[in-house]
Amino acid sequence: MQAAVTVTPARIPDLLLGLATVRPVFLWGAPGIGKSSLVRNFAESLGLECVSLLGTQLAPEDLIGVPQIRDGRSVFCPPETIARDEPYCLFLDELNAATPDVQKAFYSLILDRRIGNYELPEGSIVIGAGNRATDNALARPIASALVNRLAHVHLEASAADWLTWAASNGIHPWIVDHLTDRPDHLWSKPPKTEEPFSTPRSWHLLSDALYSFGRDLDEETLKVLAHGTLTPAHATAFCGYVKVVRSRYGIDAIVKGDARWPNRPEDRDLLYYLADSFRGRLVKELPASKEHMSANGRQTAYRAKSLLVQLAEISVEVAQTVIASDSDGNPVLPSWFLVEAARDMPRLVEARR
Repeated sequence: MQAAVTVTPARIPDLLLGLATVRPVFLWGAPGIGKSSLVRNFAESLGLECVSLLGTQLAPEDLIGVPQIRDGRSVFCPPETIARDEPYCLFLDELNAATPDVQKAFYSLILDRRIGNYELPEGSIVIGAGNRATDNALARPIASALVNRLAHVHLEASAADWLTWAASNGIHPWIVDHLTDRPDHLWSKPPKTEEPFSTPRSWHLLSDALYSFGRDLDEETLKVLAHGTLTPAHATAFCGYVKVVRSRYGIDAIVKGDARWPNRPEDRDLLYYLADSFRGRLVKELPASKEHMSANGRQTAYRAKSLLVQLAEISVEVAQTVIASDSDGNPVLPSWFLVEAARDMPRLVEARR
């Protein structure tokens, strides 16, 4: 299902309070962005037990129960997981990954809150959740009859919301600090191949691993952990950040001339990280137009060109990432600076010989 309007996690509790208490809701979103946790926390806020059913692990009889003979008649007895006396939150996780027969078994439960003769206690709520087909996750088409029985809410990842949550839930400070600087690394689109990708869940997993290994975590193990949980580019950037934390290198020192670009082969991840930080600094400090540029601005531009030359002497590829366009082919740095850099860099290279 395509999202017409998306919401951030911070808005979910209020939306569910108004929707789920009167009608069943389906929460759409990519893997790992916190759908299940949001539902459990919402149920807890209402004082309701959250009973989770995984659509991928169910058969129709798991819902409608098995027949028993009572007074010469066949009566279906719902499982005790569902048939409860007190109101509760029925969470149908991965609902759209269930087989068509299982989805059909949910029809009356979702719309009428009833299975056979059993009716959910008054005050119970029903919430479903699932991934989208575009997330390269297991997702089957939902019949229009089921779609029409639910109110649909599309969730998007929010770095601001997650960092607020992380600050009070013990997420490793390296991760909090890095994602504060690079919030765009919190989530990446699921790849079409079987490889790790960044989500709030995978960053949480990495945080647990960092705490488990403790202060004696070596560089090679850090790379294994990061590349085993994150999108490759995000893993490289995070390892570079950690190396900055642990070493004398920092973009401030390099810009001031107190340190040089690291040039050892084993420091390539650090070099990429510093180059990315350098690019971000130029975006902030260089004006969009050269007109009325201050003396400090001219000095920043000259220093930037000199640092680009030094960086290119170590790796042309890394230097190109500083001046490269964005994914849509649009320049990130001001056009006047890119023109000046192309004009002045040969002279600056010659001056360094």
